[in-house]
Amino acid sequence: MTVLIIGGSGFLGGELIRQATVAGHPTAASFATRPGKAAGVAWHPLDVRDAGRIDAVMAAVDPRIVVNVSSGRADWAVTAEGPVRLAMAAASYGSRLVHVSSDAVFSGDRVHYDESCLPDPVTPYGAAKAAAETGVLLTCPGAVVARTSLIVGGGRSVHERAVHQLAAGTLDGVLFTDDIRCPVHVTDLAAALLELAAHDARGVHHLSGADAVSRHELGTLIARRDGLDASRLPTGLRGDSTLPGALDVRLDSRATQRKLRTVLRGVHNFLAAAA
Repeated sequence: MTVLIIGGSGFLGGELIRQATVAGHPTAASFATRPGKAAGVAWHPLDVRDAGRIDAVMAAVDPRIVVNVSSGRADWAVTAEGPVRLAMAAASYGSRLVHVSSDAVFSGDRVHYDESCLPDPVTPYGAAKAAAETGVLLTCPGAVVARTSLIVGGGRSVHERAVHQLAAGTLDGVLFTDDIRCPVHVTDLAAALLELAAHDARGVHHLSGADAVSRHELGTLIARRDGLDASRLPTGLRGDSTLPGALDVRLDSRATQRKLRTVLRGVHNFLAAAA
């Protein structure tokens, strides 16, 4: 079972590659600027805005499974249109497609969101992710759209690095006490994505951790795990800032969890265990 990871040089992409290769699957990965460091992987440069290049990579790899974890932030051509081109190619080659989306597709007005909730984004990034979801499922009805939240684990995430820098005083900024999400461990997320890919799942699935915490609570848990002084972490209110985006978005992953062997641990579990 050949696996192609789109965006393999990133944090989640690297963990997907690790798990796929450990499982014995022939694995290929794409990169936008530079290849990752994983050995035994066929690396392919890819700009998802280029349909011809997508077709060339698909023809070279002939994957059974494609997992798209690429991100162009608010760049519409990359984040909204690129996944649709990938979906068209996956449908053409008969590949299983898992497209990773975000809780940014929601406004936070209703706080709790299960898979039946319709997107109502309030940022350009959220709008691009929501458009990609619609395009992917229309183009490739058998695809999985997997929404997730803050991804942490092993000290390698942007969130964990920021906590270390804030505690050391080398980064300006604050951790919001009113910005609530459901963080997920990168190993749990990667395992769940590969599990969904290997079975007959389709449509929208939520893959987030079981615990809802603020950015500051998350920072405090990271600091305690890593032996840092949590009192040094500056706090603030996102509601008082000029930053756009939802305040409180809690993905309800219970329906998806019932289908999985992989346990999507809560942040209090995996950070207390120093995972």
